[in-house]
Amino acid sequence: MRFWWVNQNKTFRQEIEGGYVWSPKRNKNGHRNPFYEFMREVAPGDVVFSFFDTRIAALGVISGYCRESPKPEEFGNAGTNWSQVGWRVGVRWQRLTNAIRPKDHIARLRSDLSSRYAPLTADGNGLQSVYLTQISAGLANTLMTLIGAEANRVAETGNQVSEYERDSPAPERDIEEWERRVEDKISADTAIRETERTALVQARRGQGLFRDNVRSVERACRITKVERMEHLIASHVRPWRDSSNEQRLDGENGLLLTPTVDHLFDKGFISFEDTGQLIISPVADRRSLKRMGVDAEGRVNVGPFSEGQRRHLEFHRENVLRMARGISRIESRS
Repeated sequence: MRFWWVNQNKTFRQEIEGGYVWSPKRNKNGHRNPFYEFMREVAPGDVVFSFFDTRIAALGVISGYCRESPKPEEFGNAGTNWSQVGWRVGVRWQRLTNAIRPKDHIARLRSDLSSRYAPLTADGNGLQSVYLTQISAGLANTLMTLIGAEANRVAETGNQVSEYERDSPAPERDIEEWERRVEDKISADTAIRETERTALVQARRGQGLFRDNVRSVERACRITKVERMEHLIASHVRPWRDSSNEQRLDGENGLLLTPTVDHLFDKGFISFEDTGQLIISPVADRRSLKRMGVDAEGRVNVGPFSEGQRRHLEFHRENVLRMARGISRIESRS
């Protein structure tokens, strides 16, 4: 179990009632923001403290992994400069009766605020530049002690989620709805030839012309080396929903993967460097990877990729992989 802090002054009501946290992917100037990147590394069972109006107003347990998601409609005019697609994480929120004010207890908390990405100043004021950040177990335990019995109940729920709960299709209904709307738009677009409309819709499921195009580039699963086509899935590298019509049919925007490896790649538990080096997300379960045929202990290289494949892999690493990118090299920017 890890502990997180989220500032929700603009979207507290919407996120608490909706059971999630959401952030843009980048700042308005296009730069990475560590407090958005941290969204990619939360895991089921982690505990998150909601800071709102100078108080810890709610506690939550992370119920799923980060996923790409459109900006929630219920945000309305909040965050007018935010991008329309960002990161979303499911949370089981509990509003607190004893909503403590950290500034009132800063003498007890100050020693645990040494992190570069601490959510409070040394005098206990909240930092507006912070959205989501990880906090130490020491800081979390002190806050829970101050909150009292309500915090203990949330922690117990966290242990149960961490032990039993797994990512399921249910939290990803927003992605399914997003893709369905795109598919409906394509199907109704008479400016596109009927045969191409059919091919684009089939490509969403890795079928038809897209599958044939991928087969002209790839011959086997990069991880398991399985070659029989009946055991392989044509998987988009840049997700279908994020692709142009040309990219949706591009063979270099695909890999042939066995079903379990396709799941890991599609959900962002693994990716690849341009050199072919396998990348494993820090939230991926190592025992499960081994059972799926992925060597999580050694350095696995699956071979070189074409120039076109490398362009799509860059997008996958930046937008699908569940790993904060370049945290040690970036600073928060407004």
